[in-house]
Amino acid sequence: MTARYCSLAQQPAPAFAPGLAAERLGALMSGRRMWVNGTVLHYCFLDGETDGSVIPVPGSGGTRWVSWAGDKTQQDVVRDAFRAWRDLGIGVSFAEVDDRSEAELRIGFQQGDGSWSAVGRDALRAGLNERTMNFGWDLTAPGERATALHEIGHALGMQHEHQSPFAGIHWDDEAVYADLAGPPNFWSRDRTFFNILRKLDPAEVNGSVWDPQSVMEYPFTAGLILEPEQYRGGVHPAGALSPLDKEFALRWYPPLDTPRPPALVPFRSVPLSLAAGEQADFTVEPPETREYSFGTFGDGDSVVVVFEERDGEPRFLAGRDDGGTPHNATIRARLVKGRRYVVRVRLYSGWGAGETAVMCW
Repeated sequence: MTARYCSLAQQPAPAFAPGLAAERLGALMSGRRMWVNGTVLHYCFLDGETDGSVIPVPGSGGTRWVSWAGDKTQQDVVRDAFRAWRDLGIGVSFAEVDDRSEAELRIGFQQGDGSWSAVGRDALRAGLNERTMNFGWDLTAPGERATALHEIGHALGMQHEHQSPFAGIHWDDEAVYADLAGPPNFWSRDRTFFNILRKLDPAEVNGSVWDPQSVMEYPFTAGLILEPEQYRGGVHPAGALSPLDKEFALRWYPPLDTPRPPALVPFRSVPLSLAAGEQADFTVEPPETREYSFGTFGDGDSVVVVFEERDGEPRFLAGRDDGGTPHNATIRARLVKGRRYVVRVRLYSGWGAGETAVMCW
C-alpha cells in the first residue's frame, strides 16, 4: 500500500546575481534556508475558533469552514518529535508559545490538506494568520511519528532525501505518476514531479551521499525504482532520525558555547575571521533608546539577525540576507535602553581579497 507523503508547496527558484562563481553560488544554495545557530524556534498550535480554511464543497457550488485545530493527542506527537530533535544537543532550540505573533512556526492540523512544512527560514515569509506547517492525517497511527519528525526536519532546513542527485535513483516515471495519482495521495503530475522526481541542486541536499534510512526519505513500494537494483523492491526507512540525519543537524547547528558573546559597541567595527558556514555572535546593550543600524562590510555573503532577549530567551527581532548581491547586509531596528540584544552573523562564503567586519551605529 502506498504511504501518505509530505507535499511541499512549489516555490520560485532563488534569484542570484548573474556571473557568480560556482563555489560562491554553492555556498549560497546550501545555506540560504538555514537558521543562524542559537535561534530559539517558537512554535504554536493554531486553534479552532479563528484558524481555518474555507474550502469548496464538491458538487454543491458552496463552501465550508475547516478548522486547523488538532486535539491534544495529535499535538503531543509533535511535541515529542520536537524533543527528539532537541535531545540531539543541537544549537537551535524549540519553545512552545500560545501567541502566534511570538511564533516562527505556526502549526495546523487540517485533515485532507496533506502534511507539509515551510523549509527553514522560508517560514518567515508566511503571514501571522498563515500556517508554516500542517499535519493532514492521524499522527497517532502506527509509524506516523515519522511524519512529525520529517516536517520538523524541513523546518530546520532539510530537504527530501530521495531527491538528492547523489542517490543515483532511476525511476520508472510513469509508474510513479500512476502510483501517486491514486489513493491516498491523489497528486497531480506537477506535484509528483516537484516532490519526488525532480533532482535537487547538489548544494541543497542534506549530505554528499544518499541516506535511504533518513527520516527525510519517503518509503516506496516495489516497482517504482529501476536502479539501484537493490531498491527495486522498495525503500523502507526506519522512521526515526538516522545517524546521518543527526550528523547533518549537528554540523549546521553545533552545540552552543556557554560563554557570553563579546559586546558589539556602537561605532566600533569588529573584524570577522569566518570560514564558509561559520558564525560570530555578539551582545548589544544600547546606551540609549533609538533606531540602530547593523551591517557587515567586506567581500562576503552573509546573513545578519538581531534578537531581543526576553526573560533570558532570544526572540527574533530583525534579519537581513545579502546572499548573492553586491551589497552587504544592513538592518535597522529600534533598540530600547536597559534591554539586551544578540546579533548573529553567519557567513555563506568569503570572496575577493578583503576582510569582513560587522558594526552597529
